[in-house]
Amino acid sequence: MKKILTIICCTMVLFSISSCTKQYITPNPNVSEFATLAPTDWTLYSDGKSYQAPIDIADLDPNFANYGGVIVAISYSDGVYEQLPEVYNGVSYSYTYNQGNVTIYAQSADGTTAVAPTQSVKVKITLVATQ
Repeated sequence: MKKILTIICCTMVLFSISSCTKQYITPNPNVSEFATLAPTDWTLYSDGKSYQAPIDIADLDPNFANYGGVIVAISYSDGVYEQLPEVYNGVSYSYTYNQGNVTIYAQSADGTTAVAPTQSVKVKITLVATQ
């Protein structure tokens, strides 16, 4: 009787182990897009306290704008990127995003006056997919 019970238990264990299936989840790739903003690309924002520079991002669809993540970094030279928000040489940089667009803002560090950037900056926009 013990032999039969042992054989049945072993058979059940073997069946339960062999019935497991593996699921492979392919991660969504993150996307980085680059832009260069010249001093002439900045326009005075409606609040009069900051300048803005919009950047069109086609991959930023409505679904991604609601459920994905956006990271923006700027480089002043040599490919060293600093993540926004950032204060550099007395200028405070920040950003907003919505469907198809990332807008970067520049203003004085204390937020009281508009400061237009005087040099070109490279911008890296990373779209981080979530599940």
